[in-house]
Amino acid sequence: MISVSNLSLRYGKRILFDEVNIKFTPGNCYGIIGANGAGKSTFLKILSGEIDPSTGQVSVTPGERMSVLSQNHFAFDAFPVLQTVLMGNKKLWNIMHEKDAIYAKPDFSEADGHRVGELEHLFAEMEGWNAESDAANLLSSLGVKEELHTTQMSELNGKEKVRVLLAQALFGNPDILLLDEPTNDLDVETISWLENFLADFQNTVIVVSHDRHFLDAVCTHMADIDFGKIQLYTGNYTFWYESSQLALRQRSDQNKKIEDRRKELQEFVERFSANASKSRQATSRKKLLDKLVVDDIKPSTRKYPGIIFRAERDCGDQILLVEHLSKKATDGTVFFNDVSFTLNKGDKVALLGRDHQAISTMFEILMGNQQADNGTFIWGQTITRSYLPNENAAFFNGNDNLIDWLRQFSVEKDETYIRGFLGKMLFSGEEVFKKSNVLSGGEKVRCMISRMMLTNANCLLLDEPTNHLDLESITAFNNALKDWKHIILLTSHDHEFMQTIANRIIELTPNGIIDKRMTYDEYITDEFIREQRDRMYGHHVAL
Repeated sequence: MISVSNLSLRYGKRILFDEVNIKFTPGNCYGIIGANGAGKSTFLKILSGEIDPSTGQVSVTPGERMSVLSQNHFAFDAFPVLQTVLMGNKKLWNIMHEKDAIYAKPDFSEADGHRVGELEHLFAEMEGWNAESDAANLLSSLGVKEELHTTQMSELNGKEKVRVLLAQALFGNPDILLLDEPTNDLDVETISWLENFLADFQNTVIVVSHDRHFLDAVCTHMADIDFGKIQLYTGNYTFWYESSQLALRQRSDQNKKIEDRRKELQEFVERFSANASKSRQATSRKKLLDKLVVDDIKPSTRKYPGIIFRAERDCGDQILLVEHLSKKATDGTVFFNDVSFTLNKGDKVALLGRDHQAISTMFEILMGNQQADNGTFIWGQTITRSYLPNENAAFFNGNDNLIDWLRQFSVEKDETYIRGFLGKMLFSGEEVFKKSNVLSGGEKVRCMISRMMLTNANCLLLDEPTNHLDLESITAFNNALKDWKHIILLTSHDHEFMQTIANRIIELTPNGIIDKRMTYDEYITDEFIREQRDRMYGHHVAL
């Protein structure tokens, strides 16, 4: 168990945490949530001992081992991959290191013999003989190929390092596991494996993630950071969000009787419990459903942006015709080849591909910012497009304040009108005079969404739209797109985005496309499609 007592953290006059008291117990997975800047990652660093609090303390049950997902991708560059994973269990690694050093001595003394005996006993108790095979299995499960297991960490790319460091954190069945954004740079299959691993994990997990699907799949509790306090709630992210929104609506309805409110909340809990009981997470952690009580439900004080897209006109019958598009990278890598498809009214298309650069390139071509090597595309005359690119730095080179920045994209120049769109994205008061070239990543994306709302387009092109956004913005964005009646082309690493918005999947491969009218979950779980994908990625053809 890990407990926090009277913990506070101050930076000058700013109070990040104020007298926080909370306990994290075995058998549960806690999702740390809060707005950007609330201190989620900082809290994990306090728990791990990397940052000292101003006051208060963190206590861990004596003898329990804590494991932390390392955020330093260069810390282990001097070591081979397999050894890096083994180092996740420091006690076992030190035993192995000391044991090997004694055996390597040319003058083996009697004291060395006694010490080696002690070490061998400890080694056997910790099942050290299985350590290397266990580490190798973890690496393979996380998509690190066997030929890389003996490679130096310095030779791996960023995505491979992330997987090795995740294996290091998971290795050796730690008593307490701290994970900060563990799904970053993982593919769908690896995330699914990690979800199942954590659902079966019997010890304590504390995780920060912007992936709502992941939080729903693994979490038994949400720890909400708000106004310097941390409030603990039973249930996963969806339960926390929907119940807090229900409580907020009830609070605004002054005419609803107390008993009617309680009945409505109880019916919500029963509905949620019935659905949750079917999940693997609930099966593994049966105590979760027994603890869902109405009294836990409180309205959230969190602010959600007002994302509202309106199309100036409906789409005609001709949307988009793509014929035989092909594109290579400058180094000759085939992004996609001989791509043909037609968009129809109401299509919300999720673009997939193992190389994200191929998808971004397709977006850039369809927006006229890049040229294809071969092929053509034609947009219908009634179609107006609004594009959210993955890279937006080029939009923020100037020194304009936010009003002037957004005004340049608007036909209507009135300041009150412009302020309205900025206000929807939570830029209010003096914030609208902030210079556009000093914005954070999340603030830039919120500005780009304001720009999109101004256009009144009927076709939205979205390349990783949730990047840099907090959970509140992601949820509001997702809800807006679920209600959208027109055309969407999107790609996202956010599982919930893809599942709840897309009604058609197009996957770009070096050997053509796979085009299916189905949901994202149906697509990624279809065995026939999986075999088809493997075949299409198996052999690249020359353009």
